[in-house]
Amino acid sequence: MPLAVYALTAGAFGIGTTEFVIMGLLMQVAADLQVSLPLAGLLISGYALGVFVGAPLLTLATGRLPRKTVLVALMVVFTLGNLACALAPNYALLMVARVVTSMAHGTFFGVGAVVATGLVAEERKASAISVMFTGLTVATLLGVPAGAWLGLQYGWRSTFWAVTAIGVIATLVIAGLVPADRDAGAAPVKARAEFAIVARTPVLLGLLMTVLGFGGMFAIYTYIQPLLTQITGFAETAVSPILLVFGVGMIAGNLLGGRFADRGVPRALLATLLALAVVMGLMAFALHSRWAMVLFTGLLGAAAFATVPPLQLWVLQRAAGAQSLASSLNIGAFNLGNAFGAWLGGVIIARGPGLEALPWIGALVPLSAFAVAWFAIRAERARDALPACADAP
Repeated sequence: MPLAVYALTAGAFGIGTTEFVIMGLLMQVAADLQVSLPLAGLLISGYALGVFVGAPLLTLATGRLPRKTVLVALMVVFTLGNLACALAPNYALLMVARVVTSMAHGTFFGVGAVVATGLVAEERKASAISVMFTGLTVATLLGVPAGAWLGLQYGWRSTFWAVTAIGVIATLVIAGLVPADRDAGAAPVKARAEFAIVARTPVLLGLLMTVLGFGGMFAIYTYIQPLLTQITGFAETAVSPILLVFGVGMIAGNLLGGRFADRGVPRALLATLLALAVVMGLMAFALHSRWAMVLFTGLLGAAAFATVPPLQLWVLQRAAGAQSLASSLNIGAFNLGNAFGAWLGGVIIARGPGLEALPWIGALVPLSAFAVAWFAIRAERARDALPACADAP
């Protein structure tokens, strides 16, 4: 892999850390700013909403700029946003700072994925995406626990100071290692034409696959702590080490998914989405076994993030002419899936059969994503076969 891809990985690590680290700081933030825990939890929802809304808007607004310039500018926004979080005197300004920071998230991953695939040969594009997204998985494995520990020891603001420093480093690395655009002289595509491209059925089906695939995973992951403690019987102190297993699975699955997708995106899509549904379904039988739950927590991370490279590459390949916008929309779809999964899990717990039903009911969601992928692939193959049929005697 070119060094520029690893520079993008550094940016992904910083962004991934700032997105999820707030989950381990909610109690400190709520106490310091004198707000309720549910209100502090809205800092997570506000960030996700900022990603979903901001990704396409910011991508369109920066569409005429060189991609390297966009990436550096986004890292500056990210850095300043985290600085504002560290200095926020009250809840309202912290929420504003979080939303501003989130605006860089979707567009960075969207544009960064396009840049990463442009730096490698055709047969390594999915691997380039997986290497870049490894920054996000490593952030979940190392950055989030480290940030939570830092916040516990020195206050929650110290965590945002640390992430600000990461942002400065990532900005310098990207500015120094990412090459200038190869197609800088090409005429930009108009916004209306870009929307027409991403409105194509294969692209929209790809976005739906992303929402459903990650929606199922987050129906379980959002409530992994009560599952491990209330159902399996682990002590609360065991949750963090078990989540490290989930993080290791994420990294392994992401890299394997990239290698698999390099050999064929359609086949990788079907295999990874089906594997995710199977892992989630079998997890229902592991809930009362400690060793089995540790194993399936790791498998859940691996299966979920194995879907990332084929999902992202499917959208990129079918949105030629609007790749940055389509890629950014797909990042927004990941976050929409997160929000949908958390909501679905809450409904199952509060109004349905309860915690123990999360794995097998949640498995139906990626299974529906598999059905969408199967339909999209069959439709594409049927369309490609039409000219040959027309020429037949």
